[in-house]
Amino acid sequence: MKETHVQRNYKDTMFRMLFKEKENALDLYNALNKTAYTDTDKLEITTLENAIYLNYKNDISFVFEYELMLYEHQSTVNCNMPLRDLIYVTEVLQGRIEKEDLYDRTMIKLPTPRFVVFYNGMELQPEEQTLRLSDAFEKKLEEPELELVVKVYNVNLGYNPELMSACSLLKEYAQYVEQVRKRAVKDIPFAEAVEQAVDYCIQNRILADFLSKNRTEAIAMCIYEYNEELHLKNEYKRGLEEGNLERIRLEEQLIQKEEQLIKKDEQIAKQKQQYEQQILTLIGKCKSEGDDTERTVRLIQDVFSLDQCEAKERVKRYW
Repeated sequence: MKETHVQRNYKDTMFRMLFKEKENALDLYNALNKTAYTDTDKLEITTLENAIYLNYKNDISFVFEYELMLYEHQSTVNCNMPLRDLIYVTEVLQGRIEKEDLYDRTMIKLPTPRFVVFYNGMELQPEEQTLRLSDAFEKKLEEPELELVVKVYNVNLGYNPELMSACSLLKEYAQYVEQVRKRAVKDIPFAEAVEQAVDYCIQNRILADFLSKNRTEAIAMCIYEYNEELHLKNEYKRGLEEGNLERIRLEEQLIQKEEQLIKKDEQIAKQKQQYEQQILTLIGKCKSEGDDTERTVRLIQDVFSLDQCEAKERVKRYW
């Protein structure tokens, strides 16, 4: 079977392609918020369109009911999503107020931002979790003056059943991913595994319309996402290895410094021993020549530049 090749700068992801349509984005909004809105004319797409491989990319964003929703899809765990969302929301808001006067006395009204991540990676993660920008602050405050909260939903098959039931497209997307993974572990080319998964899903009415119309793109996107995830994992592994090498290097430097200090201490101890031996020898000579202790103290002071107390202590010790 001829493998599907994919360019490294492929722009879209399958999640983005599915939910960039207003109807699907509103369906996902309703599922998250337990609402039943139907008027897509009130939904304004604000997704950043300059997504590039391994750079900042915004999957889905839109304004609806005075809220600015930023939805991200992640196949790898990323604790920097609050920071990335801060960059995204700033870009989106800049575009919305470019004709406004920031120095005017009138307050510029903004849609309320809300941040959601849909995680479907293979690392074990809870059904829901919350990430905060303040978790990255080096200095912790009880009430951070800048905060951004991201809600993370695990959308792997079997997680968040209520959310999946409320949004059939999200559930079918999870089923499709599961079918790809089942075949990816087999001893066949990954592109062939994706082809088989696509055929199975079409036959079993899982994203059937979308996969039928967008078969080539869906396969290419899946390979792209797989390669990107693998690349990120390899980069993480390489970072760990480099971190271990750096730790070893620092430990070796520390051992060298400790050895140098020990050597220096030994040299000082040897010099001190030689010094005391010289004093002992001089005191012994004075004693053998019949000098009294007072004369010996004065001699020790002069020869070794000691004060009277130190000279007396040495004479008392060695006499």
